[in-house]
Amino acid sequence: MLIVMKQGATPEQIANVVATIDEMGYRAAPMPGKQRTSVGLVGNDGRVEASRLEGLAGVAEVIHVSKPYKQVSREWKPEPTQVPLPDGSTVGGRDVVVMAGPCSVESEEQILTAAHQVKAAGATVLRAGAFKPRSSPYAFQGLGIRGLELLALARAETGLMIVTEAMDPHGLELVAESADLIQIGARNMQNYSLLKECGQVGKPIVLKRGLAATIPELLLSAEYILAAGNPNVILCERGVRSFDTTTRNLFDIAAISVVHGLSHLPILADPSHATGHRDMVPPMARAAIAAGADGLLVEMHPNPERAMSDGAQSLFPDQLERMMREITAIAEVIGRSVVTPTGATT
Repeated sequence: MLIVMKQGATPEQIANVVATIDEMGYRAAPMPGKQRTSVGLVGNDGRVEASRLEGLAGVAEVIHVSKPYKQVSREWKPEPTQVPLPDGSTVGGRDVVVMAGPCSVESEEQILTAAHQVKAAGATVLRAGAFKPRSSPYAFQGLGIRGLELLALARAETGLMIVTEAMDPHGLELVAESADLIQIGARNMQNYSLLKECGQVGKPIVLKRGLAATIPELLLSAEYILAAGNPNVILCERGVRSFDTTTRNLFDIAAISVVHGLSHLPILADPSHATGHRDMVPPMARAAIAAGADGLLVEMHPNPERAMSDGAQSLFPDQLERMMREITAIAEVIGRSVVTPTGATT
C-alpha cells in the first residue's frame, strides 16, 4: 500500500502517517520526492483499514499495490482449484459441468419431469430453488422444506446431483442436509454473516456475482468463505445491471477471462439470468464455454409457459438438448469435455 501525501505536506503530517502505520502494526517506508512524499506500508496482510489513513491530514490518496483479497488470488495459489463433486467429476480443470433445471420447485410432478429431462439432455446437476428470493413479496417464494424433500426425491430417482439456494444461516443448515452444492444468490453476495457460515459447511458453494458488483468485490466475498475454512468455492457470472433494458442484465463474458487471470477459483456462467430471454441463452452459453467457463447454470422447465417464476428465460427441453450438443462440440475444440450423467465425459 502506498500513501501519497499532498504537495506541501508538512514534516509533522508525514511523521503522523508514519506513526499511525506503526500503531497499526506495520512498517512505514517514507519515500521523499521532488514535489511530494509517499509513504509505503510494508507487510500488508489484507487487514489494513485504508480509511484510517485516508482521513489523516496531508494525505492525497491511498494506492493499493497488493490486492485486498489473498486466498482466492493466483499469487496465493497459482494452479487452478478443482472443486470435487460426488460423481467423481470436478468443477475446474478439464471438466465442463452443466447445471440445469427450473427456477423453482413447483410440484412433485414438475421437478421429477424436469430431472429426467435434464438427465436425458446430458447435464449432471439439477438446479431448482426451494427457497426463492423475489423482488416482490407477493411473488411465488418457493416450497421451502417441501421443495428440498422433492429435490432429494429427484436425486434418488435420477442420480443427478442437486444445487439449490440458501438465503440465511438457518436455511443454509437445511440446504446443506439435502443439496450436493449450495448456491448463494446475487442478492446475498455481500451477506457477510451468511458467507462466514458457508465457510463452516462441508459442501461446495456456488457464489453468484451481485447485481452491481465489481469483480474485486466478488472475489472479496469468496475470500470470506475461504478465510472461514471452505476452499471449495465456485464463482458464477450472471450478468450485472446496466442502463440498457433490452436484456435482463448485461452479460459480462469478459469476467470469465478476468477471473481466471486473477483467481484460481473456477467460474460458471449463468446465461439465463444474464439475458432474461430463452432464445438468447444458447448463443451466450456457447460463447461462455468458448471464453473458458468451467460450467453453466441454465434454467429449463418442462413447460416454460406455465412456470411460476422466470418462464421467459427458461429453455424448452429440446432447446436444452440442442444446446448440450453445441457446447460439447465447442468444449472439444478447446481441449475440454462436458461431463455426462454417468460420470464419463463426452
